[in-house]
Amino acid sequence: MSLQSPRGARVLEVDIFSDFVCPWCFIAARRLDAAIELSGLKEAVIRYHPYVLHDSAPPEGIDLGGMLEQKYGLAPKAIFERVESAALESGIPLDFSRQPRTYSTVAAHTLMRFAESAGRQRELADALFIAYFLEARNISDSEVLREVGATKGLVPEEIDGVLADPKELEITRLAVREAADLGVRGVPLMIFNRSLVLSGAQSAEVFRDAIARALEAEPAVPTP
Repeated sequence: MSLQSPRGARVLEVDIFSDFVCPWCFIAARRLDAAIELSGLKEAVIRYHPYVLHDSAPPEGIDLGGMLEQKYGLAPKAIFERVESAALESGIPLDFSRQPRTYSTVAAHTLMRFAESAGRQRELADALFIAYFLEARNISDSEVLREVGATKGLVPEEIDGVLADPKELEITRLAVREAADLGVRGVPLMIFNRSLVLSGAQSAEVFRDAIARALEAEPAVPTP
């Protein structure tokens, strides 16, 4: 895919470090879509890179509220309400009472890497966010990933082969370590045209300004 600025300048490329159990990553992805629309641009090269928040979570996941309370020492309700409010502003009807657990996303990121060659990453990312946050599905489960991937044009048998291969899962974990070596310490994090880095779920307007600046800048930031 390619994207031209209104003045016919450069292609827009966005490298996104994200995790599919991170609500702010979901919100940021929707705000980025809005920013691209505000910019008057039709398409973009969007590449997703893995960041895994809960690599050691068991297959059945872990209790999200309990994990947050232990980590931050706060009642999870206040955290949930803040995120739900921000999500709703971006058109996402987020309700944590429907999704009480969080999971390892190593397999989900492995599927995303497989989807890149088919040009399906952007669509698959949104589908994974929806499956986890809005449909309360276990996106560490290979059957769930098979079903979600198939809805975005990926071949179920090929999905099975990728997710059953320990070497493919290890490639994902290696990519996570490489991102950490590059300085990625939290998500969402976006790199626009390898020249401008923004962290956090910024507003659509901030992302729009970043797009305009990145289209005029020279590449400077290395990405995986």
